[in-house]
Amino acid sequence: MPFPFAPDQYQSQLTAKEARLTDLLADWTRPDLTVCASQPSHYRMRAEFRIWHDGPRSYYAMFDPKNPTTPLEVTDFPIASVLLNKLMHQVLAAVMSDPELRLKLFQVNFLTTQSGDALITLIYHRQLAEDWLERGQHWQETWGFPVIGRARKQRHVLSRDYVTEQLNIGGQAYDFHQYESSFTQPNAGVCEQMVSWAVAHTLGSQQADLMELYCGNGNFSIPLSHNFRLALGTEISRTAVKSAQENITLNGRDNLKIARMASEDLSKAWVKNEPSRRFNEFDMASYDFDTVLVDPPRAGLDADTISLIQRFRRIVYVSCNPESMVANIAALQGDYRMTACALFDQFPYTHHMEAGIILERC
Repeated sequence: MPFPFAPDQYQSQLTAKEARLTDLLADWTRPDLTVCASQPSHYRMRAEFRIWHDGPRSYYAMFDPKNPTTPLEVTDFPIASVLLNKLMHQVLAAVMSDPELRLKLFQVNFLTTQSGDALITLIYHRQLAEDWLERGQHWQETWGFPVIGRARKQRHVLSRDYVTEQLNIGGQAYDFHQYESSFTQPNAGVCEQMVSWAVAHTLGSQQADLMELYCGNGNFSIPLSHNFRLALGTEISRTAVKSAQENITLNGRDNLKIARMASEDLSKAWVKNEPSRRFNEFDMASYDFDTVLVDPPRAGLDADTISLIQRFRRIVYVSCNPESMVANIAALQGDYRMTACALFDQFPYTHHMEAGIILERC
């Protein structure tokens, strides 16, 4: 099997991750670790597959990093959603029956949601002409979900380029537009648990304000904004900012703004007083920030951003790399105490794990 999947070993693997995270946090006095488990199958909402052509036959393929030149056929993908598996079979059957759809097809990407929406992206090593557009429209109607065709310097959106997901956060439903080319949490069930954990641990701040760095499409900041007077999210990706603005409207949140600004630039403007037009646009003096939430890339936070987060009474740190998170917070010991910590098992059957901590000033 070209991907890790061992449901009978799931609990033991989760226990091993819990022990590993416990060891990483050994230098901190802390409460018990909250463990948010995944469903053992059908938990992943998105997937990308190469299409391998072997004479008259084509199939989905993945590759072992140790042997990257040999394709491994994928017939089913049990870690992905039931809908994604259904669409895999429908799309491959169409590819094999339609020469225009099959010709130099290189890759197929699927994005699905818990609420039953989906988006299919077909990527080609050729230019897409009118014949492909006609066939793409036909299959879009047949499959019942939007299709995008991609090729070099081409991107044909046949109806829309996003899905609408509904997440249940702390007993409340939130709608999110998730765009084809923008990051979304792959494990929707664990995402719900993760955001609900952050919401539960930031209650009682209605007279203060929230800042979120790396806010993406508003996955955290929109539900969290209920707990605060005002909220400000920062994000550098244009697509993510567009998605976040739409999601703010979808969920009727009028106390949240999004600044298209890198966290590093924000840190330089605020901590080092470096001139910044974007920083000045958002009238920072009008905020009474109490809490900051960071969910950075695997490398963690740069030195300036670590200095920035020390300006807040409460720090919510969510990380896809607990090692870099622990290194980042080492300098905060003595000034902050850890009031909550959690393991979020976004990626079962792998060594990867997501972690979250709450630090509050002593």
